Amino acid sequence: MTGRFHLRTFGCQMNQRDAEQISNLLHHAGYRPAERAEDADVVVIHTCSVREKAESKLYSELGHVTRLKRERPGLVVGVGGCVAQQEGARLLDRFRQLDFAFGPQNLRHLPSLVARARERERSLRVDYDDADQRFDLPDRHPDCPRPNAGRAFVTVMEGCDLFCAFCVVPTTRGREVSRPSDAILDEVRRLSDCGVVEVTLLGQTVNAYGRSRPGMARGEIPFAELVRRVADVDGIERVRFTSPHPVFVSDDLIRAYADVPELCPHLHLPVQSGSDAVLEAMRRRYTRGEYLEIVSRLREARPGLAISTDLIVGFPGESDADFEQTLSLVREADFIDSFSFVYSARPGTPATRAAERGQGPPGVDPTVASARLSALQDLQRELTLRHHRQRVGQSVPVLVDGPSRRGEGQQQGRSPENRVVNFESRRPVDAGRIVPVRITEAQPHSLLGTPEADLGASSAHPAAAGGELPLV
Repeated sequence: MTGRFHLRTFGCQMNQRDAEQISNLLHHAGYRPAERAEDADVVVIHTCSVREKAESKLYSELGHVTRLKRERPGLVVGVGGCVAQQEGARLLDRFRQLDFAFGPQNLRHLPSLVARARERERSLRVDYDDADQRFDLPDRHPDCPRPNAGRAFVTVMEGCDLFCAFCVVPTTRGREVSRPSDAILDEVRRLSDCGVVEVTLLGQTVNAYGRSRPGMARGEIPFAELVRRVADVDGIERVRFTSPHPVFVSDDLIRAYADVPELCPHLHLPVQSGSDAVLEAMRRRYTRGEYLEIVSRLREARPGLAISTDLIVGFPGESDADFEQTLSLVREADFIDSFSFVYSARPGTPATRAAERGQGPPGVDPTVASARLSALQDLQRELTLRHHRQRVGQSVPVLVDGPSRRGEGQQQGRSPENRVVNFESRRPVDAGRIVPVRITEAQPHSLLGTPEADLGASSAHPAAAGGELPLV
């Protein structure tokens, strides 16, 4: 079977990585990408359910695609990801034009789901599969487009066992499953051979990698040791990971920030709230003081470490005093950036179940929650701009992504601290190269700069501009 597919994806880095795998699987099945749903034979919408807004995008997209299918009955339409896992059978009942739905554990079944849809058979795959087979996916097809040159995501674990009160991930992504370290390191080596110089290790609670629990294989290496081994792979110059949980920030991981130069001087460490009362209600398993102690120790190990975070405002029961504690923690932790949201009740979570039973604290008035979010984001903009101004005049190594979104003939890349750097150059710089850029201007969301005169002094990987990137 040959044809064209159109893929829409929303959500986190794990979803972005899954989207790469979906594209690769469809290439192996004989399909090629289409820019528009109108030009495709197969449309897959890959979803996120962490917040209600992301879930709402799915229903908007489905409305558009199902109208297309009424005009073209042969069009195959599928939904994957976390909303599919959460709402699978209900989605098929609600949208009669939908051919199949599949959860994150069932990516490898996508080609067979499409084939069944071609035969007018509707399908649902939302069974949980904790076996290693979920990681057994084909190598990159020669025609499958590469991700950003020089950079790649590498999945090391999936799922979460913590069951925070607000979080739907344990329901949609399942229990913690760690991928064998040998397979991870083999993938990193192949990526390096193809020109990748920066890898980001992915997992829902990525630094829980290697934990043993009943039913899991024992003897895997701890996460900090995995980081060290990845950094030791020839050609790998930058290592990142996301998203960690504070309770799994071990002494050895903190030492790695002092000992492993390839480990980037940036850490995204979700805190969610600065109030001990709210943290307890959220089931976060640490206190405000413990979180700040971790931040202090990390910056002692790596002076200048840039830390970003996630924050939720308006969690049920959050008082004005609780919110002030969040503002004060943001100031004390001095985050370089944060991703902040108003609390969104998600189906099946402990907080939602308590509210449905009439238990737990009352919800926060939406107007109050919105005002708190604005105040928090105003504070973060001040902190981010101050951090950016401190960079002016410095030379930073920038891994080039390609043309800047700003246009104007500029190019764009990322600093080791994960800041976007836009720059102009007398001649284009190949994506995937690391070049030194002198920062000339601080902006609220990015930095501006000029490449150093001697581009030959960069630590460009010799294969960065060529070769095919494997997926696994």
